[in-house]
Amino acid sequence: MPRSLRAGLPLLRDPALFIPLVGTAVLVYLAVLPLFMLLIGSFQMEVAPREFVLTLKNYQTAYASEYTYSTFRNSVVFASGSAALTFALGAILAWLVERTNTPLRVVFIPIAVVPLILPGVLEAIAWIFLLSPKFGYMNVALMRLFGLASPPFNVFSLPGMIWVHSVGQVPLAFLMMVAAFKSMDPSLEESAMMSGAGTWQTLRRVTLRLLMPTSASVLLILFVRTLESFETPALIGIPARIFVYTSEIYLAFNEYPPDYGRGAALAVGLLVLSAAGVWLYTRSTREGKRFQTVTGKAFRPRQFDLGAWRWLGFGFLMAYFLIVVLLPFLVMLWASFLPFFATPTWKALELLSLENYRYLFHFAPFRQAMWNSAILAIMSASLAMVLTSLIAWIVYKSRLPGSWLLDFLAFVPITVPGIVLGMALILLYVAFPLPIYGTIWVLLIAYVTRYIPYGMRSSSGAILQIHSELEEAAGTSGASWWQTFRRVTLPLLRPGFVAGWIYIFVVSFREFSTSVLLATGESRVLSILLFTMFEQGQVTVVAAIGIVMILTLLAIVAVFYKVSGRVGIQTQ
Repeated sequence: MPRSLRAGLPLLRDPALFIPLVGTAVLVYLAVLPLFMLLIGSFQMEVAPREFVLTLKNYQTAYASEYTYSTFRNSVVFASGSAALTFALGAILAWLVERTNTPLRVVFIPIAVVPLILPGVLEAIAWIFLLSPKFGYMNVALMRLFGLASPPFNVFSLPGMIWVHSVGQVPLAFLMMVAAFKSMDPSLEESAMMSGAGTWQTLRRVTLRLLMPTSASVLLILFVRTLESFETPALIGIPARIFVYTSEIYLAFNEYPPDYGRGAALAVGLLVLSAAGVWLYTRSTREGKRFQTVTGKAFRPRQFDLGAWRWLGFGFLMAYFLIVVLLPFLVMLWASFLPFFATPTWKALELLSLENYRYLFHFAPFRQAMWNSAILAIMSASLAMVLTSLIAWIVYKSRLPGSWLLDFLAFVPITVPGIVLGMALILLYVAFPLPIYGTIWVLLIAYVTRYIPYGMRSSSGAILQIHSELEEAAGTSGASWWQTFRRVTLPLLRPGFVAGWIYIFVVSFREFSTSVLLATGESRVLSILLFTMFEQGQVTVVAAIGIVMILTLLAIVAVFYKVSGRVGIQTQ
């Protein structure tokens, strides 16, 4: 482009002026346009090929049927029960390792977050292996041990769904509650103890009351995450005929012919519930500032001396490790070496082989799914972090009027459940003449859209730590905006960038709820391959795929710690 023309256009002279416009357009395209098409699609009905009319019948079918009450009740019970159980387990774990003298508590800090690595699909499959009323290892062992006539546990039930989903979400509650316990002012508890209050009285009347705002916000975010989850409802709820909103949306899409209108109406309802929960969460975290305490740099929370009760706390930590962390992995590992599903016996040891792993090596769909998952995870993490780094700079460093709009648009996808986003993208790309539906590119758009809020959290936290004088010094030395951003801002963003990249890579690699509606034979990812093969009864091959996924993700986390050191990953 001629220099005279470039000089006459201020947008081309100063990239800081047109980047906000490009960022706004990208965020509107990613976050707003699909939801707009979802809303329109919920009012449309196809009366002839490619001929639609506007109607309210989709909402009548979705919310005035005989299943409306049971779906709503199941969704609320599932989300409430899972949030309560997850919070209880996470809070107890956090209190024991952070605020008590429980033996070996430091060892359990990394152990407590291990389930965060396990994909939700594998978590559900592992507990089906353990608690199925027909062949579950735990049920079979207990029946033999105590001579029971019927299995004591049934994973294909609403309590079973609550348990399976809860144990997978405990690391999130644990991390959030650990942060709350660490930031608590010890002087208030010490004052209570000096006034004659005992350990349990201080815990009940001081510690727990200070934690009320944090507890409310944690419960709300756990409720929302459960409400929008799909792995457990798909693998356990649908076979048990216990339907929630996410499974109803999936079934509406998979019936023949697909009922897009009813699915979109259900998706809008789930979106409203999720957005209301996120709004309550943000409001509770803002109001929680009234409970803040002021502490100095030498501040250190006091530890409770549990006396002889510390061994009970140690027993709780050991039970969590054995039942929640180790047992699902061991049952998956055992099944991966078997030609068919069999309970652990001396005779079954003769059946162990590497045949399932050899089969995977030559199984073309597995190689394709592994490649798709890896490429999508790398590209999603890279694009999301580059985009959110630019947006975070605009919001917190540019002083441009209206930059808050970018922050708001980047936060919008956090209110969108994965399966709702999948439905929205189907309606968008079926209507638009852009030939990417059914390809890997629509999955890439879905992943980047869904994880922008998490990248924004990491980027904004890192960019706020960069002093403006560093960028101003580069500018006064003659550096352009791009040179300053590339050679000053980006290197200083490295810890937050790497943390966000690794987290988005991990969650994209195991993504299921968004992919289940968008993936096809050519764009199939590992989580979808697991789901379809499990439905076909190839359970031992599924176990082998699961072990490969777990080891791959563990290797990624190890590389992360090697490359970036002690960089914290934000998961909420």
